[in-house]
Amino acid sequence: MSRGSSSRGARSADRRWTLVACILASSLSFVDGSVLNVALPAIRASYATGAQDVQWVVNAYLLPLSSLLLLGGALGDHFGRRRLLLFGTSLFGASSLACALAPGLPLLLAARGVQGIGAALLLPNSLALLNAAYSGEKRGRAVGIWAAAGAATAAVAPLLGGWLVGTVGWPAIFYINLPLALGAILLALKFVEESRERGAGRTDYAGALLVTAALGGLTYALTLWSASSRLTATAAIALIGGVVLLAVFLAVERHRRNRAMLPLAMFANRCFSGLNLLTFLLYGAFGAAMLLIPYVLIAAGGYSPVRAGLAMLPMPILMTALSPAMGSLAARIGPRLPLAVGPVVVGAGLAMSRLITPETGYWNGPFPAILVMAAGMTIAVAPLTASVLGSVEEEHVATASGLNSAVARLGGLVATALLGSVLGESGNSLFGGFHGAMTVAGAVSALGGLVALTMLGGIRMKISG
Repeated sequence: MSRGSSSRGARSADRRWTLVACILASSLSFVDGSVLNVALPAIRASYATGAQDVQWVVNAYLLPLSSLLLLGGALGDHFGRRRLLLFGTSLFGASSLACALAPGLPLLLAARGVQGIGAALLLPNSLALLNAAYSGEKRGRAVGIWAAAGAATAAVAPLLGGWLVGTVGWPAIFYINLPLALGAILLALKFVEESRERGAGRTDYAGALLVTAALGGLTYALTLWSASSRLTATAAIALIGGVVLLAVFLAVERHRRNRAMLPLAMFANRCFSGLNLLTFLLYGAFGAAMLLIPYVLIAAGGYSPVRAGLAMLPMPILMTALSPAMGSLAARIGPRLPLAVGPVVVGAGLAMSRLITPETGYWNGPFPAILVMAAGMTIAVAPLTASVLGSVEEEHVATASGLNSAVARLGGLVATALLGSVLGESGNSLFGGFHGAMTVAGAVSALGGLVALTMLGGIRMKISG
């Protein structure tokens, strides 16, 4: 073999190991997001906490993740994506160990917050490294493998997590992050090449601090409000403070223009604004279901954690199997119809959660509701992602993708903050609150379909890799 062909083979091998490293790193976030829901009842019982505390176990992670995703990508552009991937993955691994060893709830919440920061650094840079390592059709294939691996780990995680919670205890769900983090770090150190775009990094530290503080205040206010079902003085002060900080954040971003973490000029595009509003509504409603269904099945339905994980399995299987075909169909017929129909179907599935009662079995209760929700998400997710990328100019694609991911997680953050009154119930009262919350979530999701019909005229998709 010639020296040139040997060098090309080595570069090809390095690219493959880069893909593996990025999959392992990003899987940390996918695993954590899906495995925790089956462990929440055990965590609540272990610490003898209330509904408000259970909400913060989820939101202490989602808050920094949703507010810092854009900054994480910008820091990678500026300081080096490999460096930020390594730092974020190390941070996630160390904080996972701290979660597992936390002797009390305050330390668990602090460690969950650090996990969110780590995820905000590793997620955008794992995808950016793939973008730099591959080109053309190979880039599209690599990103497809990356996304499919994330969906597969999200499918397996609740089963593994449920088994660990039932046999070892809930701290074990955080230990499974350690080998993933270590593998990603070792592979990145050996095989991944550094990449950066020094002129592109929007290192908007003031914006990041303001939006985190604003979302923190708003989330705290909504959590207190929902847990007590009344607006206390503390909740009102937090709400006002969050709104003021959000206004200051928008003013700062307007002043920074193209150097802003969140370029407000992008929202002048009606389609882009509509797609992000649709994302917020759809993923907020869906996030509420993904939190509540396993929680209700375990806390009031008599399900074991592993059985609750099995109950959710049709969701990732259907979405992983059929999303590529749905993306191809949307490319032929246009994304507007799938984006109008998908959220309505999800809304119907959420409304069907009324079938889940203490008397119904799995096949005539949770299964049909989960199946219809999965069908709706399958219809909507691939066209939504492609349409976000197609709604902006090429130079803004990375920012648009990061922003849309942040909006999706923000929807889950707000939904979780509003579920305190449901999580605080038990027995048959929990089922009643659950049915009411799912009906509201169904209406919110269906509203996303209306947004698609009214705001997405002339929308196009980005097909090429």
